[in-house]
Amino acid sequence: MAVTFLLLIHSAEQIVTVCSNGQKFLKRAEMNRVDVLQKKEGESGLSIVVGLDGKIVDFGGDAEIRDKYDQSLFRNSVDASGTCVLPGLIDAHTHPVWAGDRVHEFAMKLSGASYMEIHRSGGGIHFTVENTRKATEDELYSSLAQRLSQMLRCGTTTVECKSGYGLDADSEVRLLRVLQRAKTHLPIEISMTFCGAHAVPKGMTSEEAARDVIGIQIPAVCSLIESGELQVENIDVFCEEGVFDVPQTRRILESGREAGLRINFHADELHPLNAAEMGAELNAAALSHLEEVSDNGILAMAAKNCVAVVLPTTAYMLRLKPPPVRHMIEEGVIVALGTDFNPNAYCLSMPMAMHLACINFRMSMTEALIASTLNAAASIGRSETHGSIECGKYGDFLIIDANRWEHLIYQFGNHDQLISYVIKRGEIVFCHQSDVDRDVC
Repeated sequence: MAVTFLLLIHSAEQIVTVCSNGQKFLKRAEMNRVDVLQKKEGESGLSIVVGLDGKIVDFGGDAEIRDKYDQSLFRNSVDASGTCVLPGLIDAHTHPVWAGDRVHEFAMKLSGASYMEIHRSGGGIHFTVENTRKATEDELYSSLAQRLSQMLRCGTTTVECKSGYGLDADSEVRLLRVLQRAKTHLPIEISMTFCGAHAVPKGMTSEEAARDVIGIQIPAVCSLIESGELQVENIDVFCEEGVFDVPQTRRILESGREAGLRINFHADELHPLNAAEMGAELNAAALSHLEEVSDNGILAMAAKNCVAVVLPTTAYMLRLKPPPVRHMIEEGVIVALGTDFNPNAYCLSMPMAMHLACINFRMSMTEALIASTLNAAASIGRSETHGSIECGKYGDFLIIDANRWEHLIYQFGNHDQLISYVIKRGEIVFCHQSDVDRDVC
């Protein structure tokens, strides 16, 4: 009796496996190379087999795979002639659920206003909170679904998604319910983060807000986790001057950790607060931004294997000094990338974030790819199952219409033409309609 598999990809020019020994992350010199299978001269190409459970069963040369599976059936097949297959990209930091754009603030920033000046004047996060509270749940879901669909078309198959534009228990829970709906119904995979401590609500002090998050919001969220209504994984705090200070942030994060949430928070973005040192003490899974991180903070993160999620679009759009990424890598910090998609930094494309990381953070293309796959998976606790093309991991791929994988980064802004397929757990979730010669579309 023939065995049935979910997907066969065949005739590829390259398969970028990223790693091949089950590594959970890569750092230092390990980030200088990615493992790549290259089609051998005289052969038709390379193949990947995905099982019915959505996991990678096998990969190798076409002839080898053809011989091993000649009696097998495949529900779908993709002719990848002349193309490269890469792991699906993982966006390690986003704020995708909100209403009301902030295009007017972009004009203010171009005229010289700083992020905190806009924030203190009632703009920024508070402007978005007001608009988000006014929107219906269906309106929030509709805009979220459009954004996540566009991320998928840009090659992102897994994304970390934060709440944070509610700032009270009822509003934050509503945003998490919207994310849960997307997690249930959309093909992109979501790692949900509770970020009730994203800003200090109007009419409260930061201490009052911290107590509210700890005493009211976290218990409300955890009650819904326990009942199975929400699948929240992470807790985040905006640790920043004029928002939540380091002691307040510590208390909130400790409370979240006691409730079973993974620590993944904003640290040392606009001012040097030594938040990275505190995060390392708490064994945080990930810390984001880090433009103002100290040397001691870098050493502390490296010692505890905390992932540094760096965000090139934010530094670019806010005209911030770049985080010391080269120093982080040299000292052994695990570095990941994210778009930081939010109304203040409107970028849905990981390939564009990767390109900016190479130019503005001086990362190599291999470092940017590892930071957007395996290391990004590590930041959300998924590197055992995501982030590389290895047997037993989920079949998350993007196929690009180029003979070298580097074109994904090199062709700045052209990913909409370059990406032919996006595949999630062996299912084709995006196919470029111009590819009329492909087997499946």
